[in-house]
Order: sequence, then structure tokens, then C-alpha cells
Amino acid sequence: MNFPDNLKYTKDHEWVRVEGGDAFIGITEFAQGELGDIVYVEIETVGEEVGKEEVFGTIEAVKTVSDLFMPITGKVLEKNSGVDTNPDSVNKDPYGAGWLIKITMSNPSEVDSLLDAAAYRALIGQ
Repeated sequence: MNFPDNLKYTKDHEWVRVEGGDAFIGITEFAQGELGDIVYVEIETVGEEVGKEEVFGTIEAVKTVSDLFMPITGKVLEKNSGVDTNPDSVNKDPYGAGWLIKITMSNPSEVDSLLDAAAYRALIGQ
């Protein structure tokens, strides 16, 4: 499995890519594999401030629906509209075309509490 070193990870299987004061958030390759074929992503928090570990949306796969947890506090700037028309992009390219939201970080130091790639691999037994 692929866990890019330039990302940070959560125990809930989200990833964070920091770009300046903003961050992109998605789910890991491990998470999409566990979920199976993703058929729908619901995110209705655009424009809202969402706290760390609060739910920012849901992701629906053929066999289950799972909550999406905010890795760090921030205001949701946008949802990836590409996952509306192609939700399977989360399966095919979870770190690229399958990103879920872009936020402005409220407290960038929260990133320091996230897992690096090696710690995330250890968490999932890889």
C-alpha cells in the first residue's frame, strides 16, 4: 500500500496535505480498500468551521456508510466536485483526484499531533 511521506495521517484513516495556510483532506488507500467500491460522498459543511475530530461528511460504499472526521480544525473552503460525478476516484486515486475537501487551518500546530507515514503504517500493521 502507498502512504506518501509528504502527508500526515489520523487514526481514523484520513490524510492531510498542507499547502501554506490551507490543507487538503481525504481518506487513505487503506480506508478506501476497507470500504470497497465508493458510490457517494456527502459533504454539507462547505463554509463552516469544523473542529478537530468532528464529522465533516459521510462516505458511502456498496456495503457501508462511514463518517468522515476532521483531522484538524478549519473552515471548509470547498468540496472536490470531481467526487460528485466520479466517486470511484476515491478508490482509484485517494491522494490525488480523490481528495475530499480543502480547508483553511484555524490552528496549524494541530498538524504536529498527526501521524507521519511510518507511524500510520505501524498503526495498520503494514
